[in-house]
Amino acid sequence: MDNRSSESRSALMSSIGGKNTKPELVIRKYLHSKGYRYRLHQTNLPSGSPDLVLKKYKTVIFINGCFWHGHNCSQGKIPKTKVEYWENKIAHNKKRDNKNYEKLLELGWNVLVIWGCRLRSYKRQTIVLSEILKTLDQIFDRTEASFISL
Repeated sequence: MDNRSSESRSALMSSIGGKNTKPELVIRKYLHSKGYRYRLHQTNLPSGSPDLVLKKYKTVIFINGCFWHGHNCSQGKIPKTKVEYWENKIAHNKKRDNKNYEKLLELGWNVLVIWGCRLRSYKRQTIVLSEILKTLDQIFDRTEASFISL
């Protein structure tokens, strides 16, 4: 049972930001320190607004929150209240995400999805950040688009 009124819950949920999140800032700071340059939240691509766009590498990076994007981890569990609502909401988000990824791949963009749970501890962060660098190096040498989920 939810201990908040529907108005209070609505205000709380609408205050959750989708840009400049802590995981996003960690990745941005790291990539910038390694010499990578990118654009933020570009809306001129047919895919919503990727968190980072590395034009030189023809790569977009999405930093997904596990709950909102339905990741299969402890952070991605459906709440016990309004189960049907949340299942439909998350299913819609996943369908939209997959459609956006497919559009980008068809246009020759590389799609890199990084899950928030992978950045929760310093040890995991260092592993993921080195995987991102290795992946970008591989992308630079590759000629066809690919989808990578970290």
